[in-house]
Amino acid sequence: QVHLVESGGGLVQTGGSLRLSCGASGRPFNILSMAWFRQAPGKEREFVAAIMWRHGSARYADFVKGRFTMSKDNAKNTALLEMNALTPDDTAVYYCAAGPRVVPTTSSEYDYWGQGTQVTVSS
Repeated sequence: QVHLVESGGGLVQTGGSLRLSCGASGRPFNILSMAWFRQAPGKEREFVAAIMWRHGSARYADFVKGRFTMSKDNAKNTALLEMNALTPDDTAVYYCAAGPRVVPTTSSEYDYWGQGTQVTVSS
């Protein structure tokens, strides 16, 4: 069992930055990837970014390329998401996920989920 806890959300103005953190605890022995998804009100949950836990290779949704960077700290079992140049369209609850497959982009491929952290970008 793996337990994920997100932190770092908040309110920021357009053009601002935030850094989200996802701490993993438990028995993450079968985890190959960690990811971030987001869900805005009235919309489906969508893929944001994912990273291979061992090699650090990351993949991103097209709408965040060049603005968001996902990284990891293996010693702390933590995944990070640096978000820059935020716009109101980035407003959503951001969820951390972990799973045994190689950086999939569909939510059903992830076995473990955090509770989410709210990111609000004001215009």
